[in-house]
Amino acid sequence: MAYDLEFEKPLAELEKKLTALQRKGGKLKPGEREQITALEAELQQKTAEIYSNLSSWQCVQVARHKDRPYTLDYVKLICDDYFELRGDRRFGDDRAIQGGLVVIDGRTMMLIGHQKGRDTKEKLECSFGLAHPEGYRKALRLMQQAEKFGMPIVTLIDTSGASPDLASEERGQSQAIAENLLVMAGLKVPIVAVIIGEGGSGGALALGVANRVLMLEFSIYTVAAPEAAASILWRDTMYAPQAAEAMKVQAKALHQLGLVDELIPEPLGGAHRNHEETARNLKAAILKHLDDLASLSQEQLVQQRFEKFRAVGKFAVGDPVAVHG
Repeated sequence: MAYDLEFEKPLAELEKKLTALQRKGGKLKPGEREQITALEAELQQKTAEIYSNLSSWQCVQVARHKDRPYTLDYVKLICDDYFELRGDRRFGDDRAIQGGLVVIDGRTMMLIGHQKGRDTKEKLECSFGLAHPEGYRKALRLMQQAEKFGMPIVTLIDTSGASPDLASEERGQSQAIAENLLVMAGLKVPIVAVIIGEGGSGGALALGVANRVLMLEFSIYTVAAPEAAASILWRDTMYAPQAAEAMKVQAKALHQLGLVDELIPEPLGGAHRNHEETARNLKAAILKHLDDLASLSQEQLVQQRFEKFRAVGKFAVGDPVAVHG
């Protein structure tokens, strides 16, 4: 897989040299095998160095990478069985939200997640991951079913936001999101939410009111896309990198602020470089947190969720400062 992001240019040059030597196969000259080994070591070292010091904007680019695994990729990699459920029973089925019953290591749970689409046809079918009201109502229906049958809920969040089109507004987009927030707050089953790529605006939060909120190492979580924030604050999207930095969209920053419970490590160079390893890490984290929550009663689950979100945005009040005229 090529290094195709702007900040990966030094890595792309090393990979080009390495590939040229590897193509020689049996025609390698004396010393070129050692050169290959040295280049492989240097590529790995530089990749680790660059990815350990990503800026907020670089992290945004990684989170949006076209080859990053999506919800259905994880379903294939970590689930022993998957029975998809469709439709909101009011309007139709929104393919931007995928969900259904899954079995992971013998445990049955409800899994719901955003799907952006891989090729052009699927992207259009999934609205590039921008869910419509019927998508959020479908998610709500599935979550209520999970509560009815006592199953834990896992959500995989990966969207730049909810669909902003006129038809979505006419069908009650804001009400659908608000209803999800309200109902999720009171569900009497364990909920684990994982941001696997982009976690943008209310479109992400509509699946994010959980007992545990996890993030993949290079994912992002933000009230608005950096471009949208830059457009609002500076009237120009060219300031998106500055907006990303100011909003602290990176998983590491959010974990330090206490908004995220755990960071899930990604393979060297990001999740898009090794889907299988990322899936193993994701699976282990989900099962660990479900185990932790299994000992809580229904009332404790609701109370823990309530306290978690009430604690967001804590501030201290000091002595008033005297103002002299």
